[in-house]
Amino acid sequence: MMSVQASYQQKRVSAADAVSHVRNNDVIVVPTGVGETPTLLTELSERRRSFSGVQVAQILPLRKYGYFDPTTAEHVRHVAYFFGGASRPGGQAGWIDFIPAYFSELPILIARGLTPVDVVFSMASEMDEHGYFSLSLATDYTMAAIARARVIVLEVNPNVPFANGDCHIHISQVTALVESSEPLLEVGLPKIGAVQEAIGKYVAELIPDGATLQIGYGGIPDAVVMQLTEKQDLGIHTEMVGDGIMTLVEAGAVTNRRKNYHRGKMLATFALGSKKLYQFMHRNPALEMHPVSFTNDPFLAGMNDNLISVNATMQVDLIGQCGSESLGFTPYSGTGGQSDFVRAANRSNGGKPFMVLPSTAKNNTISRIVPTLSTGTHVTTSKNDVNYVVTEFGVAQLRGNSAKQRAAALIAIAHPDFRPELREAARRMNLL
Repeated sequence: MMSVQASYQQKRVSAADAVSHVRNNDVIVVPTGVGETPTLLTELSERRRSFSGVQVAQILPLRKYGYFDPTTAEHVRHVAYFFGGASRPGGQAGWIDFIPAYFSELPILIARGLTPVDVVFSMASEMDEHGYFSLSLATDYTMAAIARARVIVLEVNPNVPFANGDCHIHISQVTALVESSEPLLEVGLPKIGAVQEAIGKYVAELIPDGATLQIGYGGIPDAVVMQLTEKQDLGIHTEMVGDGIMTLVEAGAVTNRRKNYHRGKMLATFALGSKKLYQFMHRNPALEMHPVSFTNDPFLAGMNDNLISVNATMQVDLIGQCGSESLGFTPYSGTGGQSDFVRAANRSNGGKPFMVLPSTAKNNTISRIVPTLSTGTHVTTSKNDVNYVVTEFGVAQLRGNSAKQRAAALIAIAHPDFRPELREAARRMNLL
């Protein structure tokens, strides 16, 4: 039997040879964010005109590779599970398509063949002595894709942490690998202003010691994190691990000791942050990276008592519907894990899901709390699931309240300049 080191050397190839495994009409699945493969995707971009009908499916691309090009979309085109900065312009122009789905269910869609996969490109840690690589940066839907793909190509980089959890692949499963050593892409903390800080303070006051946290990405979720450093015995069960969570660990606020589900462990499915974060993840016994079908499953996540979810939205109507992924009918991001964790926190004993948003947009000229969502807006989280809505003017608790009570509570946390017109609209709608 060939040794794992001999197998590694046999499968180590150039980027050009690795990309040669792609066939016309293949679907290439790429992990979330930093888990994407710059060497492989650059090579694919340079050779894109030699292919026909190839699709690259991914959540949150971070780099705008050459294949993000409407003039060559017939050769290689992007398909979005979630729009990010690189893919959003194409999605809004219509030459990039998207697949609506809960983040938690993407592995299920892949496993059942509802969402196709032929090839997987993934970043990976260096191989350990047993022949295993860690797909620590984005375990997400990638493990499900590996189970169905014809071709698996890894980009092995020594800067990728070897994390614990259900995130490992053996050399025997790998078709080809390329090596790279470039620093991993770093994503800094969002800017936190006075509005974000005020919202964060309201949320932080409602988070008890011993709670388990799911924190989304954005200025307001990070503003919440920054105000939790004095809390005690917090736990982590989230989709994204970032620098904010690492800060809470360093401050001693996160111990995971009071978690009743996977006590002592932080659970996540992808990482997005700094070099320091990636080093923090390396063989950290307190952190496990798992597929998103595990971390985000509302039933499983909801087994954590006192689960707190904090997620941002763009617009809330007077009965509590949240539009978090489109501007009218124009796509902006995607469903992601927001609905997963709202439902999980509602299931949790003592859980609280928070939807956070500034009260206005465009320099206080537009209210984000509206009588009805803008025409065509994709409803991300339903009125039946939304509980706490927080702006810089306070907290509206909706779950269990009537439509009229909800409208009154939401108007009370709208910007004062818009409250009169919201009241008038609510009267016309028989909500006041």
